[in-house]
Amino acid sequence: MTPDPPGPIPAARPNTRSHPYRGLSVQEVDIPLTPAAVEEHLLGREVYRRTDYLALRRGGATCVVEVRKADTTPLFSPVVALRILSGADETAWVHAPDVDVGNATALAGAAVPGALTTVVLGRFEHVNFIHRPAPVRVRVTEVVPPSPPKLHAQAVQCVAFDEDLPPVDLVLDAVRVEDVAAAHPASRYLLPCRGSGADLGDAPVAYLDTRPAARDDWLLIGCERSAQFHEHFYGDTPPRADLCPRRRAAPERMPTLTKCCLLERGLETTDDTAVVPWGASLDEVREGLRKLVL
Repeated sequence: MTPDPPGPIPAARPNTRSHPYRGLSVQEVDIPLTPAAVEEHLLGREVYRRTDYLALRRGGATCVVEVRKADTTPLFSPVVALRILSGADETAWVHAPDVDVGNATALAGAAVPGALTTVVLGRFEHVNFIHRPAPVRVRVTEVVPPSPPKLHAQAVQCVAFDEDLPPVDLVLDAVRVEDVAAAHPASRYLLPCRGSGADLGDAPVAYLDTRPAARDDWLLIGCERSAQFHEHFYGDTPPRADLCPRRRAAPERMPTLTKCCLLERGLETTDDTAVVPWGASLDEVREGLRKLVL
């Protein structure tokens, strides 16, 4: 039985790239990079079975084409359908030796503004492209100091090595200890630990992790777990200004990665929020990001 001819290739979505990047073949050609000439050149021409995209180059001009093959079993198979993602006047070619072309965020960072598609010759002389880059904005809500905040730094690290993620734009939403203190003036403050490193000016500061002598006039800047520790240490719960990033009111709706000290291991998610433990591992942070954007 003769197989049915392939239907038209759907229009490429934003953030389309070759994943893995070996699916892109770069070829120098001597034809005009017009739709008619490209179609005549490619239809019926055999390509490697892993090739899904071609970047056709003529001089300094480039166009990017998506192809369908008659069969993916043989090593090479003829092209039976194609769609031009971007023509020569819509495609930029960038030489960026430091860019990991397997990483979508890195590709988006190298994209040329105004170009429909950017082809990047990157690290190890590997090549990939990104079509209509549109990074997904992810809010990272975290307590500051320390600065840079750990959760944000971990998220940056995960985005940089996870090749399955789409391009991600991490937006830091900082819960600043100094701002919380300024909004809750007190004669003396109690912070959760010495690692906070906040500068609260002339007001005396004690740290709960040192188990200082109890005071009636201090204000605890901390979360629910800190209040639990205080009750265990001293038998009561002091006045408290909440520091929990999980409870922070979001200025605008977007996928949010945050943390909570009441969560000791694992991950909690809703439709648009991923919560990791205080002191989360990179694996937990990575899984949180994946839940939000994949």
